[in-house]
Amino acid sequence: MTSDYRNPTSAFSRQMSRRAAGFTLIELMITVVIATILLSVAIPMYLHQLRESRRTDARSALMDLAAREERYFATNSAYATTASSLGYQGWGSSYTVGNGGYYYIQSPPPVNNGTTPPSFSFTALPVSGHGQDQDTVCASFTVDSTGKQSSKDGSGNDTSSTCWR
Repeated sequence: MTSDYRNPTSAFSRQMSRRAAGFTLIELMITVVIATILLSVAIPMYLHQLRESRRTDARSALMDLAAREERYFATNSAYATTASSLGYQGWGSSYTVGNGGYYYIQSPPPVNNGTTPPSFSFTALPVSGHGQDQDTVCASFTVDSTGKQSSKDGSGNDTSSTCWR
């Protein structure tokens, strides 16, 4: 007996109707497993890249502050003692810098006592709870009046060569 392509009971017709019914549970589970594996790799890499790109905000803010301090010093023969003298609202975690507010500037008072050379130092620290505090490689950035750029990891080790590139 030969099968007729117009006969709905033919083997070809039954196979096509079975295929058109949808996905099997196994096929769906394999797809979910593959998607889960891809996401488990992609999300941490994405967050790492975000943290690295936000480091630029800290470095830029510090370099801007250092330039402002030098301009202030050129005019006043002393470094600024207040944030407002440099065009900033203030220091500390209440005053964030950069585009997303992921860092704040910690500034000890500058040395202008006349017995030692005048100096300043600014440190950018991550704002707690905004994700950047999870960056353990470049936990803080510092720039001082000698032009030295340094950074430390979460354990206090020097990571300047990695973080200031």
